[in-house]
Amino acid sequence: MGWLWAIIVGFVLGLIAKALIPGKQHSPLWLTTIFGMLGAIVGNSIARAAGVESTDGIDWSRHAFQVVAAVIIVYVGDMLYMATLGRRKQPR
Repeated sequence: MGWLWAIIVGFVLGLIAKALIPGKQHSPLWLTTIFGMLGAIVGNSIARAAGVESTDGIDWSRHAFQVVAAVIIVYVGDMLYMATLGRRKQPR
């Protein structure tokens, strides 16, 4: 069940990150989900290092770290995708 939640959280974080980044992102949905999963992992690590790993109630600060990390990873990942594979898929 842990993998299912990781995929769901990664999907949601990836979509939120795509919505926050201005312009069009060209990476496919499966790659955005993986980027979102990586953003969740990095955000949790940063939250743990900052001392806000778990709090009473909703962990808003941990979620904020996850969203910021997902935005950065989706942005950089989309740039790398377009630099490597994306150019071959565009019509000439």
